[in-house]
Formats: sequence, C-alpha cells, structure tokens
Amino acid sequence: MKIAILDDYFDTLRTLPCFQKLKGHHVVIWNDHVQDTEVLAARLQDAECLVLIRERTKIQADLLERLPRLKLISQRSVYPHIDIDACTRRGVVVSSSQHAGVPCYAAAELTWALILAAARQLPQQMAALKAGKWQIGVGSTLRDKTLGIFGYGRIGATVAGYGKAFGMKVVAWARDASRARVDGCAVARSKAEFFESCDIVTLHMRLVPATRHIVKAEDLARMKPDAMLVNTSRAPLIEPGALVAALRAGRPGYAAVDVFEDEPVRDPDLPLLRFEQVVTTPHIGYVTREEYETQFIDIFDQIVAFAAGRPINVVNPEVLERTTERG
Repeated sequence: MKIAILDDYFDTLRTLPCFQKLKGHHVVIWNDHVQDTEVLAARLQDAECLVLIRERTKIQADLLERLPRLKLISQRSVYPHIDIDACTRRGVVVSSSQHAGVPCYAAAELTWALILAAARQLPQQMAALKAGKWQIGVGSTLRDKTLGIFGYGRIGATVAGYGKAFGMKVVAWARDASRARVDGCAVARSKAEFFESCDIVTLHMRLVPATRHIVKAEDLARMKPDAMLVNTSRAPLIEPGALVAALRAGRPGYAAVDVFEDEPVRDPDLPLLRFEQVVTTPHIGYVTREEYETQFIDIFDQIVAFAAGRPINVVNPEVLERTTERG
C-alpha cells in the first residue's frame, strides 16, 4: 500500500522497532504540520492509507473528497478530528485502537511533573537563576494537601497513585467512582464540593460530546485562591475562556497546562502563556519514545490487518458491510 504519515515532527517513527511492520509498503512521512486543504490534498493524492498522530490534523469532508485513492485511516484513541460520516460515504475504513486497560504512563508522568513544577515554581526559579537572581519566592509542599482527580479512568487512577505516594489525600469526581473507592480514594459528594475542597484539581477525561466544556466558569470560581488546575487531557474539557478569566479573578491561583484549544500554538502572546503563575508545555504528555512504540504497534498492526483483508478496530463497519454486499 501507499502509506502517508502526517505530523511526525521529529522524524521519530522510522526509528522505532515497530516501523518494520510496514516493510514492503511505500511510506511517505511528513514532518511539518499543515491544515490547509489544498496542500494536504496535493500531498495525499496518491495515498491509500493515512496514518494520523493523535488529533494533530483534522480530516474533514472537503479533504476526503479530494482523496479518491484513500482506503484506510489508521490511528489510535478517540477521533473527534475525523469526519466519520464522510469517511463512510467515501468508503474509507477508519481503524482506531481504544487500547482498553492500558493507561498512558507518559501522560501520567508528565501530569505529575507539571504539578511538581508549578508547586515549586521550577520554570520561574530556573529562569531567575540563569538571569543572575538567587531565589524568587516560596513554593508549596504537596504532602497533606488534597489532590482532586476529575475523571477516574486509567490515567487518573495512575496519577492518584502518585499522589498517595507523596502523602496526599486523594479525592475523585467521576461518572462512575466505583474504581476510585476500590483504590481507597475518597469520593466527593458533589461537583461543587470537589472544586471547593481540592488544593489541586487535575483533569483526566477523554474529549467526547458529553465531556466537552464539562468544567464551567462557576466550577473554577469555587476553587481556593492558592489552588491549582492541571490539564494534560484536552483543552475543550474547559468552557472556552473560563480558565483565563478564572486566573485573572484569582480562583484558582495557579495552573499547569499541556493542551490548548488550537494546536500547534505559535503565538507567544496567547493569554494563557502570559501568566507568571501558569506552567505550560506544548502537548507533550504522550510524546516519549516508549509511548510512541506502544501506540504505533497498534496503528501499524491495523494497516497490516487491512492489507491482509482482515481489518481490525474498525470504527465505521458500514463500509465493510457495503463491500461485502457488493462482493
């Protein structure tokens, strides 16, 4: 198959052991980020298979109509960036492993790194030291503080374990909190109580219609002036503009963020980047060699299965049903 891979910023994939799964296929890798339909259509005109790295590029109907040879989109995790209905109309199979039971340890580790960095003002202290200043303020200890896990899934549960190891009280708020109880975590009696009582709130939900903008301005307004909001999941979990407004109002007083509404971020004057009390990173939660290997084993296995006539992890099985009927 002719395979195109988008958004491999550092040309990492060809160096992974799992890349050998594509041996025998013709693979073209693009290292820059492009969203322009005209440019993408020109690049992908011969592609039979398109590999996506998470949600870096949106694949919508206007582009799909320009890709007559496309048969398969292979990726991992959720797919709010793909027009599934348009794929189905065009006869394009979408395969996406949901990696049931396997947390992203890289994302959990980055979450904890951001919590530590924000609590101890690490970026600010490092910048000050390089500028010839010796200490610029006093940080916060995590022990005996309350860590709130908003959405207690695989990653949330892993972060909760880190919190316990640091001597924190862990409180969960989730649609199904049964796992949190089994893990020995407290469960808040209400969403309002959760935001009011936690010293750190960290978001760990997938972005689906039910979770989009699930964190409201009034939720953030309930947080303590010295509390911290952490988001390494998805920016649209928070109501648009709510976090910036809340930080300006002083509740919460701090934030640590790895995700943004529009990525990649190129504007250094983005309001969220201008706060001294906010630690930010460029959506690197899952960006480790080990996590890439884990993810792309699934993605490349989907391609191998499709090429063998046995598609797996198919999101839109209607395409296969129509093919079977025609056969």
